[in-house]
This record gives sequence, C-alpha cells and structure tokens, in this order.
Amino acid sequence: MRKTEQQLREELVRIGQLMYQKGFIAASDGNVSVRLDAERVLITPSGLHKGLLEPDDLVVVDMEGRMLGYGRHRSRQLRPTSELPMHLEAYRLRPDINAVVHAHPPIAVALSIAGIPLNDCLLPEVIVFLGLIPTTAYATPSSEENVRAIREFIGHHDGLVLQRHGSLTVGKDPMQAFMRLETLEQQARMRFMLAQLGAYNPMPPEEIRKLLAMRVKMGLAHPGEEEMFCTQCGVNHLGETHLQAMQPNPNAVLSGTAVPDEAVVRQKVAQIVASTLGKTDGNY
Repeated sequence: MRKTEQQLREELVRIGQLMYQKGFIAASDGNVSVRLDAERVLITPSGLHKGLLEPDDLVVVDMEGRMLGYGRHRSRQLRPTSELPMHLEAYRLRPDINAVVHAHPPIAVALSIAGIPLNDCLLPEVIVFLGLIPTTAYATPSSEENVRAIREFIGHHDGLVLQRHGSLTVGKDPMQAFMRLETLEQQARMRFMLAQLGAYNPMPPEEIRKLLAMRVKMGLAHPGEEEMFCTQCGVNHLGETHLQAMQPNPNAVLSGTAVPDEAVVRQKVAQIVASTLGKTDGNY
C-alpha cells in the first residue's frame, strides 16, 4: 500500500533524527527527499537542524524545482535545501528510486580528503547490498558543478562519496537510502581501521563472484556492473589474481601499509580541522 504524504513526512523526520543520532550530520547539514509521485518531491528545508524537524517543516517541489507547498516553522516560510538540484538530478537519472539521502559522514569524508577511496571489495554486505562506492571529484556544495559531479556515477551506483563534502545514497524508499548511508560509513570505518592496523587484504575473486551472483539474484545489480567491479576493484575474472584497487595517496594520512608518525598525524588533522572551520555557510 502506498504511503500517504503525511506518513512520508513523518518518515523523513525520523530519518533526519537517525542521521543526527548516528553522527552523520551536524547543525543544519544534510538533506533528505522522497518522491510523492512522478511530478512532485517532498524535501527537507534549508537552514534547519535535521535532527529537530517536524513533519510540517518539509516542503513540496516539482521536478523543475518550483515550490508547490511551503513548510512553516515559527511563522516563517521555509525554502527547500540548496542541494535540491542534486536530488532532482538523481531522480531524473534513476527512475527506479524514490528517495535520496545526503549526509556528511565524518569517516568517509575524512578518507576522501586523505585521498583514500572506498571502492574496495572488503565486506560481503557492502558488495551485495550497496556495490562499489565511487568518489566524485570535488565540487562546490549546492552548485551546478556538484550536480555534474554526481551525474557521472549516480546512474549506476547507489552510494557516492562527494569529495570533501559528504555522501549521496539512493533507494526505493527513505529507509533503504538511509541504510545505504550506514553501509557506506561502515565501509569507511573498516578502511580506516585497516589503515591503522597497517593491513590491506581484499576479498578473493572467487568469493566476489559468489557475492555478485547473490546481488543479481536479489535484484540489486545494475546493468554492466560486473565489468565495473573488474575495472574499479581490480578483480581479474579470467584468472585468480585479485589486484589492489585504486592506490591511496602516498602523502595522505593513514595511507599505505604503515601507521604514520604521531606528529605527522597531528599536523595533518590540524590542517583538516582548520580547513573545515573556515567554512561559514552551513545551510545545505
């Protein structure tokens, strides 16, 4: 049974709360949307804390971004998130999805700054339920450049890392898109921990084949996806050699196979924090 608009409003509010509770957003970061029908989208407003939203705060737009219904909060009219064009682009390119979640998961973002990719075959659950996780080129948030950055990938992937910015996950409903966000950050957490341990051990190619078969059977795969795994993950399906995926930046924190000197880590972290604090506009 199709959910009513009120039910979807309540669901998006719940997703915002979960994103905040899980540490995937801070302050007014992040945004969530859901299709109401072929022509209308319900989306979170700009400038409000997504963990403290109320159902009536959400706004309705058409597929051109025109306002159809205003949310109201403390007697002032609200506008949709400035990341609306990114959401609409995802819907245009993916008629199979009904929800989009944009968050700022800290570990995934930190790894993108350090030049460490997430499109590695490490965890069975990630391969089956999310697939490869590419990282876009850096683009200014809320810009047309940002829309172009996701255009290259979102047609064939359900989760992206937006370099130095955040993540974008999509799904058949808001909860699936949120769960894919959780899976993406779990992959990032595991990649980070492996770097701390000085270890890197991708899954054997024969096991990846089994997982890809499961993904196809469950209806989660995209056309031509197996070739993407071959190219992106370095799996040689004609042999038994599993090559390492994209090489991390040799100058990045926690790259390679050795844990860097503590002083180097402190310096790099200080640089990242200083860069982050330099951002003044938090209305995403």
